[in-house]
Amino acid sequence: MVLLGIKLFNSNLLPVYIWKILLRSFKRFNYYFKNVPVLTPWIVKEILDSTPAGEINTSLDMGLSKEKVYVGKDYVTIRNSKITIEEFRRALEDEAVYAVLNNSLVKVAKTCGVHYYKLKPVAPNTAPTIEIDGIHMHRILSTTPWEDSKVKVKLLSVRRGCRVLDTCTGLGYTAIWALKMGAGEVLTVEKDVNVLEIACFNPWSRWLEDHRITIIVEDALKVVENLEDEYFDRIMHDPPRLSLAGDLYGLDFYRELYRVLKTKGILVHYTGQPGHRRGKDIMAGVKTRLGKVGFIVKKAPEASAVIAYKTG
Repeated sequence: MVLLGIKLFNSNLLPVYIWKILLRSFKRFNYYFKNVPVLTPWIVKEILDSTPAGEINTSLDMGLSKEKVYVGKDYVTIRNSKITIEEFRRALEDEAVYAVLNNSLVKVAKTCGVHYYKLKPVAPNTAPTIEIDGIHMHRILSTTPWEDSKVKVKLLSVRRGCRVLDTCTGLGYTAIWALKMGAGEVLTVEKDVNVLEIACFNPWSRWLEDHRITIIVEDALKVVENLEDEYFDRIMHDPPRLSLAGDLYGLDFYRELYRVLKTKGILVHYTGQPGHRRGKDIMAGVKTRLGKVGFIVKKAPEASAVIAYKTG
């Protein structure tokens, strides 16, 4: 097998060596959690309802911990920042996540070209989703993005020490859950660096700092084409909807996923249910195409996904 022009004779080469070779041609994203206070609408309301309470104990990291906030008549003091009550009132009008930066509340959102990215709270004290041009990137009906990612990764049956490929990083929840369930290393790929920059403000993405996770900024197809044969034990493929990323649902990409997956490996492919009210069955088409490249496939409707097995 030739990986980026270098022939590899030993498929058990140290992962660090593999990634060093890979990173010569692809940009690595060095994730760092900014660790600034972030406030959801529920926390903003709690603070306003406490005015002037003197001191309250609340969450500044979307439910992961609690710390003291000092509430006065005209100002709120969070860590070393002093912010006017009026800013909190304005923030309450917008269902967004706000970071405390330079004595101000700053929306965790950005515009790049014609696209708009926003960290979107879905419920009190839980992980948010990311919204791109008004479209949620996670399931949020009757679940949360964190729990939804857990359900998907459970379908992978990750064993201790597994090598996992995660084709679409997003906020990193599936990569993080793969580690929590025992993976020894995770290679995760994200085409849009804006998403990763938003993730740096997200407390629930902080585990992306783990050295066992490698993040590559590139089109997933380009990266997978350059990976070694049968290197990964598990693959999580959770792409954007078909209308936004059709190449990630195509036969060519599925052939590459089959090639880099070990025999007896497992692929979980999230499909969602777009167009089901109009009679469209995206899952059936995915199942058929995966079968054509050699996978044994079964549906997992409880997760809006299919599970594909490489048997030989």
